[in-house]
Amino acid sequence: MKDGKKIVATIEARMTSTRLPGKVLLPMAGEPNLKRLIDRLRRSKYIDEVVIATTVNVPDDAIVALAEEVGCKVWRGSEDNVLLRVLEAAQSVGADLIVEITGDCPLIDWRHIDRLIALYIEGGYDYMSNILERTFPRGFDVQIFSVKTLAEVNRLTGDPVDQENVSLYIYNHPERYKLGNWAAEGKMRRPELRVTLDTTEDYTLLNAIFEKLLPQNPDFSAEDVVHLLNVEPSLAALNAEVKQKDPYGGYV
Repeated sequence: MKDGKKIVATIEARMTSTRLPGKVLLPMAGEPNLKRLIDRLRRSKYIDEVVIATTVNVPDDAIVALAEEVGCKVWRGSEDNVLLRVLEAAQSVGADLIVEITGDCPLIDWRHIDRLIALYIEGGYDYMSNILERTFPRGFDVQIFSVKTLAEVNRLTGDPVDQENVSLYIYNHPERYKLGNWAAEGKMRRPELRVTLDTTEDYTLLNAIFEKLLPQNPDFSAEDVVHLLNVEPSLAALNAEVKQKDPYGGYV
């Protein structure tokens, strides 16, 4: 809670990802990926609740079971209209602000989230993120906007690309919405690094990061991750050739 607003982190998660099916439940140092992510989000000083936004498909029953096990709310909605799924998930718990997180970013740092929430509120933004300009490693991605804004977007667009990518319409319309971006500085400015989970190479890297950092500090930071990749460049090389899918179906 900040400035009287209920702040909810939504996690988009499904079992049928195209490049790495079942990735959200793969073990990271012995615990499911999704549980690791939830644990890290719950450290935030401002997030009031975490809700998983999954689909009505039978394979995603496994996600619901995990949510029940860890005491996390879950919302089941459309597989393809992710925008509506996230909106309904946030509305189901009475959210004012949405911290949009995807299930392939288990290394997300609550300190970054809290910084972005503060920037969003203090600056009077409609949208705040650290991805409008890619300066952080891919995998620390955070996007913040209000339920009111996302509900408006849901009314304004029926484009399947917008529906699949949730906030795409917002940042594609800077004339309509006040956009903010937090850029990485110093040693964190490593946009070429990849710590998101889409392929087997990504999994090998992320699991290794958890196994190396968790014993030292269960609340390890994004800075700790980047430092590890700096001192052990062979780790960063594990997924250096992986291409990222863009919102329009291509790879970058």
